[in-house]
Amino acid sequence: MKFSLKDKPTIFVIFGGTGDLAFRKLIPAIYNLHLDKWMPKNFAVIGNGRSELNDAEYRKRLLKGVNEFSRRGKVKKAEWDEFAEHIYFQQANIKDDATYKDLGKRIETFKKEWEGDVNVIFYLAVAPRFFITISENIKKQGLGGDVEHDRLVIEKPFGHDLESAQELNKLLCASFDEKQIYRIDHYLGKEAVQNIMAFRFANAILEPVWNRNYIDHVQISVSEQLGVEGRGGYYDDAGALRDMVQNHIFQLLCLIAMEPPTSFSADEVRNRKVDVLNAVRRIKPEEVSHYTVRGQYGPGWIEGEKVPGYREEPDVNEESNTETFAALNLFVDNWRWQGVPFYMRTGKRMHQSASLISIQFKDTPHSIFPTYSAENWQQNRLVISIQPEMSIRLQIQAKRPGLDMTINPVDMIFDYKGTYTNDTPEAYETLLLDTIVGDQTLFMRGDQVEEAWDILMPVINAWEAKKSLNFPNYSSDSWGPEIAEALIARDGFHWFTLPVDKKS
Repeated sequence: MKFSLKDKPTIFVIFGGTGDLAFRKLIPAIYNLHLDKWMPKNFAVIGNGRSELNDAEYRKRLLKGVNEFSRRGKVKKAEWDEFAEHIYFQQANIKDDATYKDLGKRIETFKKEWEGDVNVIFYLAVAPRFFITISENIKKQGLGGDVEHDRLVIEKPFGHDLESAQELNKLLCASFDEKQIYRIDHYLGKEAVQNIMAFRFANAILEPVWNRNYIDHVQISVSEQLGVEGRGGYYDDAGALRDMVQNHIFQLLCLIAMEPPTSFSADEVRNRKVDVLNAVRRIKPEEVSHYTVRGQYGPGWIEGEKVPGYREEPDVNEESNTETFAALNLFVDNWRWQGVPFYMRTGKRMHQSASLISIQFKDTPHSIFPTYSAENWQQNRLVISIQPEMSIRLQIQAKRPGLDMTINPVDMIFDYKGTYTNDTPEAYETLLLDTIVGDQTLFMRGDQVEEAWDILMPVINAWEAKKSLNFPNYSSDSWGPEIAEALIARDGFHWFTLPVDKKS
């Protein structure tokens, strides 16, 4: 172990403890941390919810979720019984003072029983409209006041626009210090995403070419085969920009474009990320149609199954103007990246579920090879695949075996599956462990959230002000609207996709 947690007693208080997030993600993650000996000796999980449950009934419900969603599969009885002793349930009404008073008494009981300082983590696994109600009541009842050991975890979305994000940050910081607030984005907990920093800053061969002198352009693409999957009510009020670009995709942009931090401390890393967002060239309202593309999926077929169009999905307005696809062309105006286009796209009901970062290098300044020997010539490309496979591949040119000089592209691949035999932890395992330790490196800071919203507001305002007359404009199982190809083709590029491995 890198560090010992035996002296870090921890209490997880999960508001929304009977909800889907706790059932599918949080409890399976804490269970796996426990099995892997990452949890402290003394810990407790207190689930809050409106249901009438006792501890035994709550544990039985959570066991079903762990059996179904843990990366380890079904649990062993002895292991579960040992873990379940740490789980408790409290019937709660988040607007009732008595809920927080009872919670305070429980926390004090554990603190008296355990020696040393105790971490208390308030996890808000609830709808965003309840964030302020809960945080204010925690403070009102005298909880959460230990800046070093009390933490507040909230899930995205962090606001609905710039104004609401600023208001949310202001109100949260009235109850908690910024260093106590952990804005969780599960994307940052993925192994391949974390590895971007290691790949960039642990290898001296990369830094000299990681700039506008050698890089032609960068693509960030997050495509999903799935539709809204029962989230029509939420998604119709959000759309692709709010749901994916403002958080996930901008996080990837920051990791690719950031300057080398002077250390691996949380604030130093997050300072460099904010620098990137500050440097992103804002799109003027009159430029929105030139630098962005929006789309909405229609009906089609996905892997032999007929699927409805977005407007036919449950809880979606039949005349919805919400985008399910978004593509942007952005620039980072600083010395490292001046003039290098960053293309990003995301969409639902697309041909393939994949998250890719493609960094294409400029061509060689002069070719010594005859035309016939280099007819398959391609520019060098570095591809970071986050899903479905986790890999980093460098596409280079090499001579094909034979008596003649024929140049072909080949891939040099670092494949997680082929390199490491141990199970890859789920993203929530990484992030929950960091929360226990008090490491905010992988969590968004308030100013970063606001800068991300500031970049997108001209686009959001333009799209909401003018209804699209051609929705739906791409069919399910496609790569999005045709105009998205034009967005990148006008600069002489095309969207990159990895070939599907038929063996997997």
